[in-house]
Amino acid sequence: MARQLSALDAQFLNFETSANLAHIAGLAVLDPSTAPGGEVTRATLIDLIKERAHLAPPLRRRLVQVPFRLDHPYWVEDREIDFDYHVREIALPRPGDDHQLGEQVARLHGRRLDRRRPLWELYLIHGLSGGRVAVYTKVHHSAIDGVTGAEVLAALMDLGPEPRREAAPPQSEPEAPPETIEMIARGVARVLENPGAAVRFVAGVMPRLDEIPVVSQLPGAGLVSRLIRGIGAEPLPGLPRMAVPRTPFSGPISPHRRFAFGTLPLADVKRIKNEFGVTVNDVVLSLCAAALRRWLVQRDELPREPLVAGIPISSRGITEGGDIPANEVVLALATLPTDVSDPGERLRGVSRSMKTVKDRYAAAPATWLLEFSEAMPAALNGLADRAAFRIASRTAPAMNLMVSNVPGPQFPLYMCGARLLAHYPVSVITDVSGGINITVFSYDGSLDVGIVVDRDMVPDVWDFIDYLKDALDELRRTNS
Repeated sequence: MARQLSALDAQFLNFETSANLAHIAGLAVLDPSTAPGGEVTRATLIDLIKERAHLAPPLRRRLVQVPFRLDHPYWVEDREIDFDYHVREIALPRPGDDHQLGEQVARLHGRRLDRRRPLWELYLIHGLSGGRVAVYTKVHHSAIDGVTGAEVLAALMDLGPEPRREAAPPQSEPEAPPETIEMIARGVARVLENPGAAVRFVAGVMPRLDEIPVVSQLPGAGLVSRLIRGIGAEPLPGLPRMAVPRTPFSGPISPHRRFAFGTLPLADVKRIKNEFGVTVNDVVLSLCAAALRRWLVQRDELPREPLVAGIPISSRGITEGGDIPANEVVLALATLPTDVSDPGERLRGVSRSMKTVKDRYAAAPATWLLEFSEAMPAALNGLADRAAFRIASRTAPAMNLMVSNVPGPQFPLYMCGARLLAHYPVSVITDVSGGINITVFSYDGSLDVGIVVDRDMVPDVWDFIDYLKDALDELRRTNS
């Protein structure tokens, strides 16, 4: 039997519009000098993906919709993948510098995936300076999260220039979706069960109003949560009320993106971590706060209040009745002390904020997003998700931006024999999460930073890469 999407995975499909896109991507920059013949070709990439597709299930699945959208879609294996469609080849005009590459990736990242096909595309990009090549790969968030995305990357990579040979297991009969009448019956049953799920959601969420974006900012939300926890509902540590200030990158986004990328030395970040007694993630968030503060100060737009960052944390689960990993996203909110000018105090402020978040979620993981997804009737999910995005973006911001830190391997990797020099994440911006997303991927002694922005809100995205590097230098000097 085919596997059905979880309610949360379906939400990543439902909220999409021409501006709000839900695919995540990576930009691999390669040195082809170690590859056979000193080059990476489209043909060798297609052969690699064909040989290892069994190791990367998201590349082999396509959606099957339930009639009348009464229920969440199903994943089925696609035995007729058109690799000529999914794997493409382009070249940059000379001189092929990083800014040109960023512009090309931004254009590719602003295009929706075709839902009639497996939800991924790969672009081999030639013409980079220094003889480098790049591979931009995007996959829909309904199919992968940060962890499974790293696993797809690992499936296509090798530990040396000589590609390993992967014998595919014997093919079994492809899983067929349920018959149409069965899908309709299941959908109707889910609708009938839904009022109970909604009641359970409301009862479960009341002690946790103070951790839900937008809701937590309503007057009295924190008091209600504390009162309910005080009468024995849940012994949870409290969270401070986070007022999300307006910024130039708040509000509805456009369909247009800009993308910048850069690399920070992981050894320096770890040295600062040890000197201050904090975590690598604390240092990353502090660098982001410093860069944001500088950008806002230069425009005379710095709010008095600290910015609020959404920090997605993946805790992978399994779809009901199957073995296909499902997204399980814990969305934590934390303050970024952009209102603090001293770099050392800013880092200590980040550490305190993150400790509060960790204490709360260590007591009980934040499951409200999953529970809300399950409580919403599948037939209404799309309308409800898009309406919620419009309302939230035009009233109180849910957060100012998203910041993610994804751990990766600390040793060299190779693709088609070419050494991976860097792997820059290319993530999601939405009306609700704000017009900036900063995602960091650690690889082989470096922190590879990818920054996606709304082009109209943040036209000068490359400045942030310089600001992050300057912020790291500033922290180095603070304890020297």
